[in-house]
Amino acid sequence: MKLRIKRDKLFERLSSSVLDTGLLDQLKAYKQHGSSTCYDHSISVAKAALYMAMFLPFRFKHEQLVRGALLHDYFLYDWHVTRPEKLHGFSHPFTALTNAKRDFSDITPLEENIIKRHMFPLTPVPPRYRESLLVSLADKYCATKEVFVAIRNKIGSTAFPRYSRAVARVLPHTLAYLFAMTIAFLPWT
Repeated sequence: MKLRIKRDKLFERLSSSVLDTGLLDQLKAYKQHGSSTCYDHSISVAKAALYMAMFLPFRFKHEQLVRGALLHDYFLYDWHVTRPEKLHGFSHPFTALTNAKRDFSDITPLEENIIKRHMFPLTPVPPRYRESLLVSLADKYCATKEVFVAIRNKIGSTAFPRYSRAVARVLPHTLAYLFAMTIAFLPWT
């Protein structure tokens, strides 16, 4: 629990360069996975990636990790309604990067790689930096969790009377973790 408190304080400090501009607030208008918005998803991914970075025994560039994670889905359209020319999963990292470079002039090469490569292995070029890989894993974890939470909320707890509320709360997180780890350790990584 102490690590989460430390993470939240660090996140607050590191995210201010993006969140204080108010530009990311535009993402609140767009749905992402389940009932979460793009804004909620981006915050979750940034916090999950930061948490992993603090837990792992490697050195990470925390500020760039958080900034890249916050901007990884900065595509500024509702992909459930607006259909881009190419499939959303393949094209939105490049749209997000274009928007991020337009609105934030100080995007670093590491942040650029985080934004462009967060959809690996769907986009075939792997991440170049360990921060990019962390954001990619955090994105898969959070997206899976959001979908399973939405499914759980839709079917309700009465569908599984044998399971306690605690299991119903933990199950989406566990499934998301297993999915992200499976993706991480498949042969293409």
